[in-house]
Amino acid sequence: MDTSVERRTMRKLTVRLVYFAAVLFFFNYIDRVNIGFAALQMNQDLGFTATVYGFGAGVFFLSYALFEVPSNLILHRVGPRLWLARIMITWGIISACFALITTETTFYILRFLLGLAEAGFVPGIVLYFTYWIPEKYRGKMFAGFFGAALLSSIIGAPLSGWILSSFSGVSGLSGWQWMFIIEGVPSVILGIVILLILVDRPEDAKWLADDERKWLLSRLEEDRKASPATAHGTVMDFLRDRRVLALTAIYFFYAVSVYGVTFWLPLIIKSFGGLSTIEIGFLTSIPYLCAFIFMQFVAQNSDRTGERKWHVALCALLGSAGLVMSALAGSPTMAFICLCIAAMGIWGQNGVFWTLPTSYLKGTAAAGGIAFINSVAQFGGFLGPYAVGWVKDTTGSFTVPLIILGCSSLMVTIIASNMRLNAGVRPAGMPDRKLA
Repeated sequence: MDTSVERRTMRKLTVRLVYFAAVLFFFNYIDRVNIGFAALQMNQDLGFTATVYGFGAGVFFLSYALFEVPSNLILHRVGPRLWLARIMITWGIISACFALITTETTFYILRFLLGLAEAGFVPGIVLYFTYWIPEKYRGKMFAGFFGAALLSSIIGAPLSGWILSSFSGVSGLSGWQWMFIIEGVPSVILGIVILLILVDRPEDAKWLADDERKWLLSRLEEDRKASPATAHGTVMDFLRDRRVLALTAIYFFYAVSVYGVTFWLPLIIKSFGGLSTIEIGFLTSIPYLCAFIFMQFVAQNSDRTGERKWHVALCALLGSAGLVMSALAGSPTMAFICLCIAAMGIWGQNGVFWTLPTSYLKGTAAAGGIAFINSVAQFGGFLGPYAVGWVKDTTGSFTVPLIILGCSSLMVTIIASNMRLNAGVRPAGMPDRKLA
């Protein structure tokens, strides 16, 4: 094997696909979660309770989940270039419109519409990567892509804090209104860029040399032939596969914990007391920085060893321990350190997780199966933020909510550690058995 061709090809794929997709996800995630920073001012300006804010933050995931599978099937049919561009442009416009929020109803409606617009983006990129990236490299590549969400928080947190402080009152708008406008515009621009530069399949990539394209297509074909005998060819097949159901459950509990933390982290840090908006922004970025570094390490180690499920299970266990310790910590400093540990565990698993379903779901089943896993998980994205808000209003503190989120992360560990990756579709008439 000519390793120079392999290195050149993977370098090009990293730059042209993974880095570009990461830029898209960077702005996607900012527009998805910047509501957490808007809440520092918006909740007071509009009189929103923690329950109202938590429901509005979570309702995004209901529409996102409902349209996830149809969106990915459309992408598989019409091509990633057109569909991802549509997603980017519509979500950027809707995100900017958040500056128009005046009531609880408009807040709920716009969050619902944003979820509808964004549906299919993440599973669409995951599916797109399966068209291009050999399985051997997917852990690292997925970590590079999902790491953009953490980078958006590392950079977006202090940026959002700065916008809130510096633009308040400019042209009669509040800082949170300017934040939505400023952070929504880049997504529209990037949607146009997608139309100009994205290529759907390796066969059409003029930026690959002939030997690079030949090597890549050969490796992808080898992966296809090496797929398990139970690799699925239809959408109904994956719905009968216990692995898909187990992976869906894992990602559901992951979403509960990750979005429960994401949408409330600025307010949790604010509860430590005595911090300005800018200081909250900078402190919020630190757990994400820790998580970003740890995610890359976990993914590289997983690719090197070829082991997947225990990387997911042990990361989730670390996240669970960090959340519970943060809830029970005796000082703000120790609580913050534990939040950093929790972030490392919670996000560290994400790049490795997506190597599991993409290793055996193919074709239409990949489009539907990846979207199915992600869409069901979005109900966890609704449940996490809403539960935190409701329990916070009920108890008056973040102690119990953090413990609940820790238990959700622990469920990931339990399911993943008991999952048999070779337990596929159960033949008709065979009694169901535990994943063990």
